[in-house]
Amino acid sequence: MENKKIFLIYPPSPVMNREDRCQQPTDDLIVIPPLPPSDLMYLASIARMEDFEPKIKDYSLNNETVDDLMADIRKFGPKYLVLNAATPTLNNDLAPLKMIKENFPDIVTIAKGAHFNILAKEALESFPALDIAIRGEAELTLKDILSGKNLSEILGITYRNADGIILSNETRPFNDELDKLPYPARDLIDNNIYKRPDTGELQAVIKVSRGCPFHCFFCLATPVSGAKVRYRTPENILGEIKECYEKYGIKNFIFWSDIFNLDKNWVHNLCEAIIKSGLKITFSTNSRADTADSDTIDLMKKAGCKLVSIGIESGSQYMLDKMGKKITLNNIKNTVSMFKKKGIKVYAYYVLGLPWESEETARQTIEFSKKLNTHFVSYYTATALCGSRFYDYVKEHNLGDLNYDMPYFYPSVNTHHLTKERVFELHQKAVRGYYIRLSYIFMMLFSIRSFAEFKNYFKAGLKVLFRNKKH
Repeated sequence: MENKKIFLIYPPSPVMNREDRCQQPTDDLIVIPPLPPSDLMYLASIARMEDFEPKIKDYSLNNETVDDLMADIRKFGPKYLVLNAATPTLNNDLAPLKMIKENFPDIVTIAKGAHFNILAKEALESFPALDIAIRGEAELTLKDILSGKNLSEILGITYRNADGIILSNETRPFNDELDKLPYPARDLIDNNIYKRPDTGELQAVIKVSRGCPFHCFFCLATPVSGAKVRYRTPENILGEIKECYEKYGIKNFIFWSDIFNLDKNWVHNLCEAIIKSGLKITFSTNSRADTADSDTIDLMKKAGCKLVSIGIESGSQYMLDKMGKKITLNNIKNTVSMFKKKGIKVYAYYVLGLPWESEETARQTIEFSKKLNTHFVSYYTATALCGSRFYDYVKEHNLGDLNYDMPYFYPSVNTHHLTKERVFELHQKAVRGYYIRLSYIFMMLFSIRSFAEFKNYFKAGLKVLFRNKKH
């Protein structure tokens, strides 16, 4: 009888949000919750379409070991093992494959992740137990693999042929028909693990679009998902919301998008569909600082929007221009002000340590962030992930060794003006200086609506006090 089992995993590695453009740890950052393995859930649903029995497990959440993974493989007996490998944890992620192949030589090992868009051949050379690396969007590629199609005919893979030679097929075009993808297989995970960091209520991620036209210097969104924004229809998204609401009791959502509010008509149609449905949900999403307007914000709030994240990146116009952000400080001020006036909380993202960062530009960012006084901030240290223009620049200008031990928290590269040690000192100063302010503490106390919120904000405060140091 043919083996029709597939095991999809996040490997025994540090806890990471492993979305391709957003490979960040959750432990070192303040209010970033662990996200469900949406990519694996999509692939599990694809596997079911090919009559496979899928199993999903995240070994990082409970600090499970390679021995636990081996025991589960022995018990489940899959034909295929698919794992998500992130650039910062690549060696950790792929190391178990050697033991797996030694004990289960017939298993086909497959890895996916943004890393392989650029360095798939190098990964297969370094890890002989890896059979196939998927480059780009994985759903249709995995469908081809599971259907039994000859590997030489499958777009978007790098693999070993029967003679052990590593070959790379042509790149798969981006999928423009996102509505045709099945909903993620939420029945295969414990949804109770994934909660809003403020209220502790259940929360799901719904991927509403893919792609971004702006291609910022440090960002993987455009290389990973393309410059064209590809949208799911509001009807298709609403169907997934209803499934979460009715089947799993989930009423809080992250609308995951590389750029949510670029197309105002689409945003309006989605919000109106949610409102007309009568479903009482909340959602958070993202916004650029130059694509928001008062009418759209009103509609978002009416549909249940409670928080928007905005990639502000810097309080220096010079830095914004150098990184290709294509926004102004006035855009930022006006947009943040609009959201706050409408009663929608703002989560601001900043990045310190890009190549042109100096003492002065870092000071401008820290002071600007305090003046904006958003409800939440994350100060990331610049991380040059492969595939970004930043990665190429670091190599060209010899700014560092591209060590990813603590991505987004402890920097791996110098700037033209600052050492990475100084960048980290500025990062510490920014975090503590922002959150440990009486004006900020009072703002957040007055915004609290429940004891659960108070408790979770208190925990986040303790992280600021005691974790903002190099490990």
